Amino acid sequence: MELNPALRRNLLAAQKNEITEYNIYTRIAATLPREENRKIIEQIAADELRHYNEWKSFTKQDVRPKWLLVWFYVLVARLFGFTFGVKLMEQGEESAQVNYAEIAKFIPEAVKIHKEEEEHEEQLLNMLDEERLRYAGSVVLGLNDALVELTGALAGLTLALQNVQLIALSGLITGIAASLSMAASEYLSTRSEETDKHPVRAAVYTGIAYILTVTLLILPYLLLDNEYLCLAISLTTAVLIIAVFNYYISVAKGEDFRRRFTEMAGLSLSVAAFSFIIGYFIRMWLGVDV
Repeated sequence: MELNPALRRNLLAAQKNEITEYNIYTRIAATLPREENRKIIEQIAADELRHYNEWKSFTKQDVRPKWLLVWFYVLVARLFGFTFGVKLMEQGEESAQVNYAEIAKFIPEAVKIHKEEEEHEEQLLNMLDEERLRYAGSVVLGLNDALVELTGALAGLTLALQNVQLIALSGLITGIAASLSMAASEYLSTRSEETDKHPVRAAVYTGIAYILTVTLLILPYLLLDNEYLCLAISLTTAVLIIAVFNYYISVAKGEDFRRRFTEMAGLSLSVAAFSFIIGYFIRMWLGVDV
């Protein structure tokens, strides 16, 4: 069939998307140690190549992939996990400037092909099994508890002690002890549940998430002299940690980012504000002047 210029542009754009995704999936699959995950990614890659050839049958032209995007998503998958990498890519492709409705005016099966592709990919992506996502609940436990407990403790200590060294010392002792306690609790909790999670790994994920959060929140008190500036930086850091982690989970697990972020941020900041007020009244009641 004779292609008009607009239709040719749309078909070539569709082709470019398919060959780009094919190269991304192929390279990610080659890095996966688990055969089940590798086969799923390879199957999606094969589908992308088939769709590329379907569009090519109309354009009679080869196109080059977007190599910059290929290497970007491969790097993201290596750093943050293959599930996050491929789902982030799929979100980006949803906004790709390919007008399938316009193509369907001339090639009716185009919309059907596109719809089948999306449904098939979603089914396959939901079959992926990645360890870091299996233990996401343990990470959430460590992060959430550290953020709520330590932001509250730092807010209270800041007003009660008004000395960055004492606040840092108290915060570190509190944070380290709490991280060990949370890791032990997660170990016992996971061991008592019927789950495929390993108790020791669950405890390690919880403990590491807790310790990293404690370190980031305490760091301003180790570097600066103004306790109120330190508190402001710590609270800002807490909000950023919540935002980054919830964005990761929202992409990798398909959950609502706004709801999770609002819930965690609101809880942490509310506890910090309440602890700050409590610290003031305790300081006044005991007459402590450090």
